Amino acid sequence: MTAFETEKLDRLDRYLDDAGAAELWLLRPRNVKWLTGGTDTVVERGTPTGVAALGYDGESARAVAPNNEADRMREEELPEGVPVETYTWHERSLPEAVAEAAAEGAAADADVPGLGVADLAPLRLPLTPGDRERLAAASEATADAVETVGRSVAAADTEYETAGRLREELHERGLESPVVLVGGSDRAQRHRHFTPQAVELGAYAVLTVVAETAGLNVAATRTVAFDPPEWLGERHAAASRVAASAVGATREAAAAGGTAGDVFDAIEGAYDAVGWGDQPERHHQGGAIGFESREWTATPGAADPVTAPSPYAWNPTVEGAKSEDTVLVGADGTDGGDGVDVLTDTGEWPTSSYDAVDREFALDLPDVLVRG
Repeated sequence: MTAFETEKLDRLDRYLDDAGAAELWLLRPRNVKWLTGGTDTVVERGTPTGVAALGYDGESARAVAPNNEADRMREEELPEGVPVETYTWHERSLPEAVAEAAAEGAAADADVPGLGVADLAPLRLPLTPGDRERLAAASEATADAVETVGRSVAAADTEYETAGRLREELHERGLESPVVLVGGSDRAQRHRHFTPQAVELGAYAVLTVVAETAGLNVAATRTVAFDPPEWLGERHAAASRVAASAVGATREAAAAGGTAGDVFDAIEGAYDAVGWGDQPERHHQGGAIGFESREWTATPGAADPVTAPSPYAWNPTVEGAKSEDTVLVGADGTDGGDGVDVLTDTGEWPTSSYDAVDREFALDLPDVLVRG
């Protein structure tokens, strides 16, 4: 069973007041997981809503679920004591059932007949203490899974086989795997999203995952080389310096009330400084991570607020090289805090200290693991 955090209820209370809504209904699984700390309403992936909805009116919570899911929700998923109102599964859809159960003046995070629309994404960040604790554990497990595979793959293994092993290692650690990318030495140079193919890894491989547990997402990339090209180390170092610059800019933006666009400007400048100024046009550079693989992605002029304590996953690439980790900014736990914690650093993979190009800031980030 999961439980509500007071800080999350406080955020919902403020939302209710600001929106003038009598009640909020959460149908989207990511929002239900956020509020409850992990309640899973998903049966069929890819659907915009789950099989149950959670309502909150400022004083108490209640759920709506079809009769064929209600007992499981009570017994295994919902916080203890949350009442479940049921309906016969074939008589109406979940949105229709919520519309019937909702109070007058209610709003919902999905399309529900007669209800206002509620965008709850801004409520998910900064992370609460409970979410930070869960994210730290998930990040360590994610990185351990990727590094376990990185230390064991061989040049003759295929991208497809390697992806299967990544999913298996993540699954063994209780993690879902919404994104698994494996780029061998040929395709990692030609593509930014190297969806696995039945081709051998070759001289080196870039392993990228986004893992998820209790609704929280973790991103990590590791590079392993068997016969590394002469340029790989230089390009990896360039990408890592851009990553350090991005984190340094994120820390400053969080403290100063800056935006995603401010960080993107710093990233563009960092690419120019390391001699790869054309790269931002080739791929998105990442952004805030949390209850989506990116809560927002930085773009020129983006107004999304940079908050703390919040997690970020920047993913700069330089022609076959990539740096990506999940980093908590404001790691001291205070709003606007300037602490930085690389959550996906296990201490078991080679790292180096990389300097930001435009500010006094350095970060220990993973290197290429060269195997004989």
